[in-house]
Amino acid sequence: MNLSLEQITNEIKCLFVANNKELITNLEMLPQSGSDRVYFRIITEISSFIAAYNTHIKENETFFYFSKHFKSKGIPVPNVLYVNNEQTIYIQEDMGKENLLDKIEQFGKDEKVFSLYQKSLSQLARIQIEGDKDLDYNKCFAAKSFGKQAILNDLLYFKYYFLDTLSIPYNKIILQEEMETLSTFLAETEHQYFMFRDFQSRNILVREDEVAFIDFQGGMKGALQYDVASLLWQAKANLSEEWKNSLLAFYIIEVEKILGKPIDKTAFIHHYNGYVLIRLLQVLGAYGFRGLFERKSHFVSSIPLALKNIQFFVANKTIGLSLPVFHELLLKVSSQEIIDRFSVQQADEHTPLVVVINSFSYRNGIPECNNESGGGYVFDMRGILNPGRFDDYKKLSGLDKPVQDFLKERTKMGSFLNSVWEVIDISVENYLERGFEHLSVNFGCTGGQHRSVFAAEQTAKHLQEKYKVKVELSHTNRDKWVK
Repeated sequence: MNLSLEQITNEIKCLFVANNKELITNLEMLPQSGSDRVYFRIITEISSFIAAYNTHIKENETFFYFSKHFKSKGIPVPNVLYVNNEQTIYIQEDMGKENLLDKIEQFGKDEKVFSLYQKSLSQLARIQIEGDKDLDYNKCFAAKSFGKQAILNDLLYFKYYFLDTLSIPYNKIILQEEMETLSTFLAETEHQYFMFRDFQSRNILVREDEVAFIDFQGGMKGALQYDVASLLWQAKANLSEEWKNSLLAFYIIEVEKILGKPIDKTAFIHHYNGYVLIRLLQVLGAYGFRGLFERKSHFVSSIPLALKNIQFFVANKTIGLSLPVFHELLLKVSSQEIIDRFSVQQADEHTPLVVVINSFSYRNGIPECNNESGGGYVFDMRGILNPGRFDDYKKLSGLDKPVQDFLKERTKMGSFLNSVWEVIDISVENYLERGFEHLSVNFGCTGGQHRSVFAAEQTAKHLQEKYKVKVELSHTNRDKWVK
């Protein structure tokens, strides 16, 4: 049974108090990722812990088992400390607040970040090879291994949700045969050990220049190359080709150290390139599903970068297989014509357009437009559940993380903003093309403090990231916020 947020926090407090004498000073909800799990940070007078709520009991049992097993091998993963009777809530070690992606954004591609990548790959080799020893794969909550069918499923995901939307003619029978050939080739990779499955920079925590791993419960038996490809070709990290090659060479050395013998580097890299391609196509399938089918515009805007990765891969990498139809399709999919189809015009220093974004309170009326051209939008946020009705959030605003988490997790704010952006993006693109100078976007709620502020901030971020357009952001009722 799903619990309310209040019930979850009460259960977490009860579980902690029953097992630990430290006094809880704060319990903060953490941003939710792609899963249904809900995380909290428990802060006490002397330390901190991470609590999780997940109704998928089989998944939780897998995590408990994997964590205990890897911990026994000396691998840096969180220790599960306390579990409730229903196995829906558990409390674990807090391995740190920053992840590897945070470090990239903080320091850029410097020597310190490169060193953290090396440490991550060194520990990855350990969790894959040493973690594989005596691991009971019957404990996996999903598939036990990443074999031919799983690989083929990733390829079909790309085919159905992206390739087929392009209306490019191709021989479906031959393509299916070549996908089968590629899947068989990759499934027969020599080095099969524990596969993390979602090894990317957000799942690598960094504390005091040491790394630790989280979210490994989706792991299974699989090829070593898959996890390395996932990390080094993560689009958000955008590593240079020099870094990718250097780090791959470092990883191979680490693997050889643990195995105590050399590996066939040519064969290893051919399979590695194959798994890179699988990951790139899976990402395109995900962008297609989220963007073209669920109509979430920010996924559509990510498609050009993914296509450029495919373009670079086809021009510079080889798998060691002859797949002529598949290869020809990849050339067409990553052509400049297709990239341009999904690309949007972006502003530069000479672009006249300024988007004025306001949050406001309906008690004080809609902000006046002082531009002579007028025009724009007014969105009423009062259909979204108001955090200001709850004592914990009343004196906060949409600028504060607890309110932001509330709106993301407990309301339909995400769906609302996706619909808003789909509308205003039409105007922004048209105005950029026609050289217009002004567009106003206004978000109103009861007090102009929570919902409208959050919506205005998120919309400003969306427009700046997607179109690089100038934005003037104002919270018009700020002086009257409840404090």
